[in-house]
Amino acid sequence: MAAAILLAIYVFSTGFSASSGPVVADLGKAPEFTGIDHWLNSPPLSMRELRGKVVLVDFWTYSCINCINTLPYVKQWHEKYKDQGLVVVGVHTPEFAFEKSTANVQEAIKRFGIGYPVAQDNAYATWSAFRNQYWPATYLIDAQGRIVYHHYGEGNYAETEAVIQKLLAQRTSQPEDAKPKSVVGPGADRS
Repeated sequence: MAAAILLAIYVFSTGFSASSGPVVADLGKAPEFTGIDHWLNSPPLSMRELRGKVVLVDFWTYSCINCINTLPYVKQWHEKYKDQGLVVVGVHTPEFAFEKSTANVQEAIKRFGIGYPVAQDNAYATWSAFRNQYWPATYLIDAQGRIVYHHYGEGNYAETEAVIQKLLAQRTSQPEDAKPKSVVGPGADRS
């Protein structure tokens, strides 16, 4: 009886519902990619340049079995949604000294068939900017540059994909005047 009462209090106080779906909330402005040693598969990217896109940031390292187990899902999302406005960025943050080698990271990218941008974060600068503590860790950033979802570890793949779909739908349903605009004035350097 006491358990039922506690459950009822929890449900009513939190708004929890078994059918409510994944929790999407404004968790703050996404920090910039910072202290990146090398960009692989891409020129350097910035959150500012990615405004208007949905961004999935995947913190991983190539010898972590949990990270390896998530890669098929991350790669699938990249392929499935890249033409709809999703940008996947792998942030390779090493757990061990041998994982700091750019050649080793490049070999892992090739071995795992990763085609999306990978930022090599040997000094943990981007890791720290996100206040991340886990491998693997997935962060979803909406078109306004706000972190709205995160997941640590393996699993919750259907939930994560549902959030991706929701964010992409929100991105395409914005009125034209609410969408981020690119303004380039005279003398601006696009590189």
